[in-house]
Amino acid sequence: MALELEDIRALFDAYGSRAYGKEAVTQLEHALQTAHLGEAEGAEQELIVAAFLHDLGHLIGLSKQHEEGAPSSDDGSPFGTGDDLHQYVALPFLRPVLPSAVVDPIGLHVEAKRCLCAIDPTYRAKLSPLSIHTLKLQGGIYTKEEADSFQHRPFALDAMRLRRWDDAAKVPGVKTPPFEHYFSMLSKIYAQHRETRAAH
Repeated sequence: MALELEDIRALFDAYGSRAYGKEAVTQLEHALQTAHLGEAEGAEQELIVAAFLHDLGHLIGLSKQHEEGAPSSDDGSPFGTGDDLHQYVALPFLRPVLPSAVVDPIGLHVEAKRCLCAIDPTYRAKLSPLSIHTLKLQGGIYTKEEADSFQHRPFALDAMRLRRWDDAAKVPGVKTPPFEHYFSMLSKIYAQHRETRAAH
């Protein structure tokens, strides 16, 4: 079970123009802004690609609803009005074709919000109303012990960087590189990972 490159392109083609919940940007605009913030910060390409794909689970959810003929919500939760666990939805599709440096920060980016709220007093104040709402659905703010434990997990610090870009990537009208810029970056990492797996 894996998503190939053209499957990922097809998901963005089909659902990238959909609203990103109740935010004033589309799913594609949010993905491009998040990746652009990572690139502007000088992040490694793997983390930039993780930023580009971090909400792919939402698009997979919208695709699943379309196949089933079910209505989709507009609150950033394609499976309904509760927490859709979108950070996990894409993982089994991406793990066979991309390295952990891409996949793991995606899987951790929701927990990263819970951690950042616990360790940075200014962080929560910057969250959008929708993000505050989903924080509650996702388990709320970590305790100090939970935050300490999270920060020692592999790729947790990358996930926290991604999370800050995620939260800032909801501004209408921001100019970013086009889809193909980040898709080509994804394609390069995809090919490198396939070569690495074939060599072993």
